[in-house]
Amino acid sequence: MKIGKLPENVLIRSVFKQLHTKRPEILQGAGVGEDCAAMMLAEDEMFVVSTDPITGTTQDIGKVGMMVTLNDLASAGAETVGVLLTALLPEEITEPEIRSMMQQIDRECEKYNVQVMGGHTEVTKVVNQPVLTVTGIGKVKKDAMISTAGAKPGDDIVVTKWIAIEGTSIIAKEKEEQLLTRYPKNLIRTAQDMDQYLSVVPEAAVAVKTGVHAMHDVTEGGIFGALWEIAEASGVGLEIDLKKIPLKQETVEICEFFGINPYELISSGSMLMAAKDGNGLVMELEKAGIPAVVIGKATDSNDRVLLNEEERRFLEPPKTDELYKALSK
Repeated sequence: MKIGKLPENVLIRSVFKQLHTKRPEILQGAGVGEDCAAMMLAEDEMFVVSTDPITGTTQDIGKVGMMVTLNDLASAGAETVGVLLTALLPEEITEPEIRSMMQQIDRECEKYNVQVMGGHTEVTKVVNQPVLTVTGIGKVKKDAMISTAGAKPGDDIVVTKWIAIEGTSIIAKEKEEQLLTRYPKNLIRTAQDMDQYLSVVPEAAVAVKTGVHAMHDVTEGGIFGALWEIAEASGVGLEIDLKKIPLKQETVEICEFFGINPYELISSGSMLMAAKDGNGLVMELEKAGIPAVVIGKATDSNDRVLLNEEERRFLEPPKTDELYKALSK
């Protein structure tokens, strides 16, 4: 496609006509020539905003982009109302690829009742693959927002589902041919399909009702990065039992193949929570069909300790995500 804004006929046909969800809070949404969106909230509500670029994958970029942003807002206890999209596209992009991206976005919008409020689409020489940035606008009652910084000494630390869900799925899709030289196709397909678990919206809803002090979506830097961030934000120490952190076997195999650390691999789909009664929270999550486990406690120390039987070592600040190491091989 030619450099510059998408042609109007392509914009209407392959972008706007792929979007179907409308919300009453949004007074002005996406349209040709519209520069802004407008949204109205009730007096006892406030805005919550989050934004993320998707640069680590080109496959299912629309789905991944939506999930990452919806997860961020869910971790604040917020309901996502709308999103703004910025899509920077390479010259080699085709209209069917643009339509597929928008259809992925629309499916997630319909599933979670989210409206695309506007955005920008442009073909540019600056990128050699699609780069999608999703900005989510959510709402929450003024006294109900949950932050990463709310963990208290004595809280149980809970993690949902399994770590490295997103990274496992991305690597299995992007590196399928290499992986097939060692592993059977059904293992690779199972790993690829782990993207069905990317949403943490359901567990956030359970946690808000049950009661939590802090929530943090486990993304870049993996579970080690998320643990460091929740401790740093809250000003607490940690004692974490490494053997209790849940891992799928497919993740173990793929990480072994590429020589990467699953505990430092992007983990959208897993939520980290701090709660006074972690076991009670786990029970409520399991009633909703969401696996979860208590992996340790917050402490009043400055130490962030990882326990592995008799071994004790200290958690370090987040490093570059292991995904990029795998994708470069």
